[in-house]
Amino acid sequence: MITGLMFRDGIISAANNISNSRQAVDALNIFPVPDGDTGTNMSMTITAAKKEVSNLPDDCSLSEVTKRSASALLRGARGNSGVILSLIFRGFSKAFNNIDEADGKDVAKAFRMATEAAYKAVMKPTEGTILTVIRKSAEAAEKMAEINNEPIEVCFAALQAAREALAKTPEQLPVLKKAGVVDAGGQGLVLIFEGFNSVFGHDAIVQPLEGSSVEPVSAPDKQIVAEASGDIEFGYCSEFLIEKAKDAEQTDPLKLRAYLESIGDCVVVVDDDNIIKVHVHSNCPGTVIQSALKYGQLINIKIDNMRYQHRNAEVGVKEGEKPVEPTVTEPENKYGFVAVCAGEGLEELFRDLGADVIVSGGQTMNPSTDDILNAIMQTPAKTVFVLPNNKNIIMAAEQTIPLVNDREVRVLQTKTIPQGISAMLSFDDGEDADTNQMTMMEMAEAVETGQVTFAARDSDIDGTPIKKGEVMGLCNGKIVFTGKDREEIAFKTVNKLFKKSQHSLVTIIYGQDVQEESANDLEERLKKKYKNDMEISVVNGGQPIYYYIISVE
Repeated sequence: MITGLMFRDGIISAANNISNSRQAVDALNIFPVPDGDTGTNMSMTITAAKKEVSNLPDDCSLSEVTKRSASALLRGARGNSGVILSLIFRGFSKAFNNIDEADGKDVAKAFRMATEAAYKAVMKPTEGTILTVIRKSAEAAEKMAEINNEPIEVCFAALQAAREALAKTPEQLPVLKKAGVVDAGGQGLVLIFEGFNSVFGHDAIVQPLEGSSVEPVSAPDKQIVAEASGDIEFGYCSEFLIEKAKDAEQTDPLKLRAYLESIGDCVVVVDDDNIIKVHVHSNCPGTVIQSALKYGQLINIKIDNMRYQHRNAEVGVKEGEKPVEPTVTEPENKYGFVAVCAGEGLEELFRDLGADVIVSGGQTMNPSTDDILNAIMQTPAKTVFVLPNNKNIIMAAEQTIPLVNDREVRVLQTKTIPQGISAMLSFDDGEDADTNQMTMMEMAEAVETGQVTFAARDSDIDGTPIKKGEVMGLCNGKIVFTGKDREEIAFKTVNKLFKKSQHSLVTIIYGQDVQEESANDLEERLKKKYKNDMEISVVNGGQPIYYYIISVE
């Protein structure tokens, strides 16, 4: 039988195993643009579950450990691969609900539910990816369970099928075959299954290698108490998670929220299937705890004396001292915005356009679902528009929607920084949310995006070899130019995108590795060619990775 102890140790082993090999998985990404790589995203996602379950007792039930891990994976999901991974484990959790130990048929059911959850998350599933790997695992698990109900055998059959499916991914996706690699997401999932197998089959947890860990992206703007002014009405900040109990005295989170609002402020009560996340400022933390215990047991409890912190902060926050957690604000305004970007200039630009909270992140480090959720809860609005501004962040952002119950969340599928900027420029406070969402996305999709960056690895795109370190010009995500001169590549990229009959405005956003003089030289060269046909704006975005981000509209 698969026990809670085995699954707990399996999570730890799996997290260690993929972390040990995350750079190798990152290297499987065939597109040479530096991005939020698959191995890193999947490693950070499952490491969130490892941290959550590591302290569970040896007698924990399978139901408990799978619920805890699924909830942690959801909150910690990064990138599309991380979101799909979290949904796979959510399927496991639902299958093992109220089960202390699992037999072979239980395990086969779990693989089937994991597969269904993963496929539902993708609008147009592509075979030859992580989806194929989990589906083949489920098919093998179900077949084995009919023959042998021993759960270890079922798990091993699923692992073997995953390995075989992974090996065949190049035959399903020609771009993989051409590059001579297997699918990165599928490889990550196999490594995770192998970590579990080390525990299930050999009773051994894979140990982490030195230097294999990776730090998460910095959290959204944290306000230091020293910046606060005036008297603090409610002195204690209480934060914790409630693990819902089946036989709980209370089950409706809205009643808990209503009560907390009656005794404090800055209340947030967010729930999913298994947990309730609570934040409140009050003068009676003991009463807060007692009211919460009616819903289940409490974990990750943190209570801060804000008056005491404020007195210390008035003297100055010393180096090494931890600032308070982000403030949760009441949804008072009609509309609010959360934008994802990296670079001081871009952050300032989005704030000038009306963004309430900036989530630090982007191409090389995708923020987690929890990072975006925290930003949403800091936004004082009844309707919060989220602009991911990167195609690999959209799914993580969308996972926040069912986690918020005191404000409406609308995720705009902005895939680039120019799309995000254009969307915000088209917002009309006088229109309703539906009209704004439609208009903002129409304007975002009308923008042409150019990007100038470097090749993160050797590659071959459409028969053209690309060497690591070469400068690349991308037009709407497609590599069009390569070379050594970044300003020349930027000039060619603008020329490719700009059509006199369709466009008039070009915005050049230069990054942290580009001098202002170089950007101005590029501007002068474009003015000389296009004269009055092109209006040009030059912005210091300060963004990493991209030498230039170019908007043409």
